[in-house]
Amino acid sequence: MKTIGLIGGVTWVSTVHYYRRLNELVADSLGGLHSARVIVFSLDFAPVAEAQHRGDWNEIGDRLTAAAKSLAAAGAEILLIGANTLHIVYDRVVAATGLPFVHIVDAVGCEAAERGLRRVGLLGTRFTMEEPFYRERLERGFGLEVLTPDRADRDEVHRIIYEELAHDRVLASSRAAVSAVIGRLADRGAEAVILGCTELPLLFPGVAEDRGLPLLDPLELHCRQAVRQAL
Repeated sequence: MKTIGLIGGVTWVSTVHYYRRLNELVADSLGGLHSARVIVFSLDFAPVAEAQHRGDWNEIGDRLTAAAKSLAAAGAEILLIGANTLHIVYDRVVAATGLPFVHIVDAVGCEAAERGLRRVGLLGTRFTMEEPFYRERLERGFGLEVLTPDRADRDEVHRIIYEELAHDRVLASSRAAVSAVIGRLADRGAEAVILGCTELPLLFPGVAEDRGLPLLDPLELHCRQAVRQAL
């Protein structure tokens, strides 16, 4: 079994779920008392979030590069960035470290391809929905058409993530609000919706679809891909 290195803390709420799923998936595969070999480097999210909102992706790239090098020095053989948005600096971190990362968008794209999807909706932070890194990787690598909500809906989903889910606050009103956004994506022809923030699945625990659309959970798919490689 290879050792997985997880850059977490972005946020700590989703990092808890990463750790649980990695261990559950290894246990399911190997049985008995087996668990994953995991090293976690948990970042302080406050300065990361501040850098995000002022557009300082260079600082974020530096922070993730340092974390990745620390994980490698500790023995990690497969690396994960435990967030969707922070994959905006993925290429920079890989170039600076030369380490083997599992890309979260590739995990999502493979799942969409296996399901035969052609048009998907994308939810996440404002950065994930508005910057091209996520959409273009799905379009170029997997031939998907990617739909994002309108400005008002993007702002509301972003607010829910940072003001509520990042603090482990899961409100029924926010679940209803995001469900309504999903419905509007369905009206535009989306065949599935990517919950492209690792906290968004907290609003739909154990739910495989909403408004008749399959929900793709990148955290789950990321963990599955990592465990397949680790084993």
